[in-house]
Amino acid sequence: MTRPLHPFGSVRARATLGATLVVAVALIAAGTAVLGSLRSSLIAQADSSAQSAAREVAVNLGLGHRFSQLDLGDGSEHPIQVVDAEGRLRAASRALQKITGTGVTAVKPDPPTTATPAPGPEKGTQPTQGEDEREEDENAYGPTAPGRIRDGHTFATGTATVRGQTSGYRFATARVDTKTYGTLTIHAGALRDAEQKAVSTATAVMLVGLPGLLLVVGGVTWMVTRRALRPVESIRAEMAVITASEDLSRRVPESGSGDEVARLARTTNETLAALEASVGRQRRFVADASHELRSPIASLRTQLEVGAAHPELLDLEGAVEDTVRLQRLATDLLLLARLDASGRSTAGRVELDSLVGEELRQRATRDTIAVRAIVEEDVEVTGSRGQLARVLANLIDNAQRHASTRIDVTLAKEATAAVLRVADDGTGVPETQREQIFERFVRLDNARSRDDGGTGLGLAIARDIAERHGGTLIVRTSAYGGALFELRLPRI
Repeated sequence: MTRPLHPFGSVRARATLGATLVVAVALIAAGTAVLGSLRSSLIAQADSSAQSAAREVAVNLGLGHRFSQLDLGDGSEHPIQVVDAEGRLRAASRALQKITGTGVTAVKPDPPTTATPAPGPEKGTQPTQGEDEREEDENAYGPTAPGRIRDGHTFATGTATVRGQTSGYRFATARVDTKTYGTLTIHAGALRDAEQKAVSTATAVMLVGLPGLLLVVGGVTWMVTRRALRPVESIRAEMAVITASEDLSRRVPESGSGDEVARLARTTNETLAALEASVGRQRRFVADASHELRSPIASLRTQLEVGAAHPELLDLEGAVEDTVRLQRLATDLLLLARLDASGRSTAGRVELDSLVGEELRQRATRDTIAVRAIVEEDVEVTGSRGQLARVLANLIDNAQRHASTRIDVTLAKEATAAVLRVADDGTGVPETQREQIFERFVRLDNARSRDDGGTGLGLAIARDIAERHGGTLIVRTSAYGGALFELRLPRI
């Protein structure tokens, strides 16, 4: 039963949501950076404009101009304040009504006093003068000596009201040392309207455009992922049909794009092919096993029934042979089942030369055909000692069933492999049937029969064990015209 998808349970929905969120975060971050850069740039322009206005006034004062000679404007563009060392407002823009951000809230100059001292007496002059006397001297003799503008400016944000209209400003502060008035501080402002309007416009554009852009991104991503995932849906639908029908001969559709989805389809088909082959082998194995078991069981049953009815006719030796054959077949089937259920062998170190020696010593006392051996020493491999002993026993058993007079067993070391060869002087294996003999329950008509003691599984078991140990098992023609089985295993 197919469960309904969660609203964001599909890959397409998650991809669309993820892409939209990523774009949204990127756009917000980029917009914030742009707004910050725009604001910084416009503030820098305002600071430069305010600094120029403040410096212009400072230059005039430094040149000895009187307050009455300063042109500070009406304050609409550059509201200006001139403050003396005692914090008194000495000059200001004409239409200035209110100001914040400069530290001086006064907008009207304080009236002149009659006891303002000069910074210091000059040689040949009177020690002090009042404001009125100083202005009379200025009217009579012109400006006083130049002063000095101090380096460095400070900036602040505030507001100013000019002719009843309040606006935001950036204020620059400059200081100048004068001969007449001592140290004076000039506050000059520059409008922030351009900055505020530009930032407001950019913010409005972003707020209006961002949702639309996200909708476009989401829609495009939805369509692109839908097109990209269409082959995946085809694969899923076909796999559902295969699962329901249990028809492993079906295959999922493959595209020629060569992308990840195409490789997925190709791998899926390869898996289906391997699974079909495995199931086919399993079915053939079960059928062959049933067939192989039927003969000895039927023979044994017949002998027992005859023996029960006519004890003098009981073939006890034949019954024992059938029982042994059944036992061997059951043992081989159990081993194959264990091999099919396990992976590559990961057992410990095996001294292959010692294993070959033990097997040959056991056979020397019970076999009629002589076995000649040439075994190198210190040949070690990694694997299961019991399974490798089974391979050796199967190869020698097979050679003894087909040899005429001799069997040669050699074990040699190569650069990276241990090589075990078992050769006989029998009829050999035709080249066209050399792979067939490693299949389960296969007997060659000209070399085997069902009564020679074999189960038809020995060579299949031997190759299976060899491959699970990372090795190979092949058959060729020996120097005597018989079969030569060569086992190669990775050497330690």
